[in-house]
Amino acid sequence: MRPVTYSWLVIVVAVACAAIGWLGIAGWLAVVVAAASVGMHVAGNAIGTRLREATDSDLRRLRLRGDTHRPDLPRPAPSLLERRSDMSRLVRISAGIGAACGGLAGTAALLWLAASSPAGAVLGGLSSAVIGGIVGFLGASFVEIVRTSLREAIAAERGR
Repeated sequence: MRPVTYSWLVIVVAVACAAIGWLGIAGWLAVVVAAASVGMHVAGNAIGTRLREATDSDLRRLRLRGDTHRPDLPRPAPSLLERRSDMSRLVRISAGIGAACGGLAGTAALLWLAASSPAGAVLGGLSSAVIGGIVGFLGASFVEIVRTSLREAIAAERGR
């Protein structure tokens, strides 16, 4: 490496040490997360570049040999999970129930447990309602996907 690179590395390490001394454990965690992010970014770029180069060389070799013919395979019909469809009634109702339960639980907890003001309880209840709606949506979506995939698997087994 060039001396300029070492200089920048020293500056970064010095700033990181100052941040660690100033922020305490949060500084350590921030340094670890930043270093891991940079390391994963560099590793991902290296792996992607290597894969791209390997794939391109294989394609060039196939074209040079004249091996561009691929056998025609029948395309399978798309399954229910591959097709685009509207949300089922179960997902909508579960998201609504989750939002209502989350909103009520959040508002009640803020009023009675945290002694919050009514305005703060309403705002916190709305936030809890959003989180409850997301949890209800995700749970119902999971159940719907498992149910659909099991139904298709059973139908495929009976069709054999």
